[in-house]
Amino acid sequence: MLDDRSKLLLKALVERYIADGQPVGSRTLAKAAGLELSPATVRNVMSDLEELGLIASPHTSAGRIPTARGYRLFVDTMLTVRRDEIPTVSAIAAPGIESPQRVISQAAHLLSSLSQFVGVVMAPRRASVFRHIEFLSLSERRVLVIIVSPEGEVQNRIIQTQANFSQSQLVEASNFLNSHYAGLTIEEVRERLKTELEALRGEIADLMKQAVDIGAQPAEQDEVVVAGERNLLSVSEFSSDLGNLRRLFDLFEQKTQLVRLLDVSTQADGVRIYIGGESQVVPFEDLSIVTAPYEVDGQVVGTLGVIGPQRMPYDRMIQIVDVTAKLVSNALSHTK
Repeated sequence: MLDDRSKLLLKALVERYIADGQPVGSRTLAKAAGLELSPATVRNVMSDLEELGLIASPHTSAGRIPTARGYRLFVDTMLTVRRDEIPTVSAIAAPGIESPQRVISQAAHLLSSLSQFVGVVMAPRRASVFRHIEFLSLSERRVLVIIVSPEGEVQNRIIQTQANFSQSQLVEASNFLNSHYAGLTIEEVRERLKTELEALRGEIADLMKQAVDIGAQPAEQDEVVVAGERNLLSVSEFSSDLGNLRRLFDLFEQKTQLVRLLDVSTQADGVRIYIGGESQVVPFEDLSIVTAPYEVDGQVVGTLGVIGPQRMPYDRMIQIVDVTAKLVSNALSHTK
């Protein structure tokens, strides 16, 4: 556990680094923290923080910068979000006037404009209720999943399986799902399968779970709207490394990892912060992502957020994302 002095110095170091983008030295840190401490005392505390993995020393400087773990501690225990007036109310489509697609596009550009980073929005999903599901073997370890909605809408998805299945096994799986779960939403089926598949053979159970998981995913990657990618060209952490920058733009273009990240965020409650380097959720160490789910008539249907460097003003990003999610929820709940 950190003592109060260590917490105060870590907080001051993170805030100074976010503001200036330069490694923070002991004299600067003592002044920023407002403490009457000698540089030697501050250096000792910084050394302790470094041993804990909360800060690090770049090779080219005697100062320190926060690590992903340091950012996480700052975000979870030290961050104070001010509820300032953010002029977004008129920036989202007026209720009942614009289409959902227009609302989503405006929201992505609004997030980008306010944050000066990248805005991302997952388009709202309809509740996926299935009337009928069928499995067809395509080739070795490749299965076509056919999901039919009550309205007759058909989704075709291909999944890679861990084992080979005979057509009779695939019929057994589809019969089980159709007889037990037809008429439920995909999410309801997913929850029930967690506890009800233990009685089935392991491989068949895995096939069903995989089919339901893929049925819950967006049908098209175009359902993730991205705005403001070029803003990252002015972020020194990215612009100084062309290889890293190219990987980032590939991320925004392909969108597969964005879909996975936003899908995880949809199941969270309120604003969440994902910091690169601390988990496998964020694909790049230098990135941070602030997300929040949005609703339609009280039901969570998607996620939006801001993607930027670890060195972002988290208090403002939280506020921007939170307010925008509420505005999108309001607009979509009244859009016909």
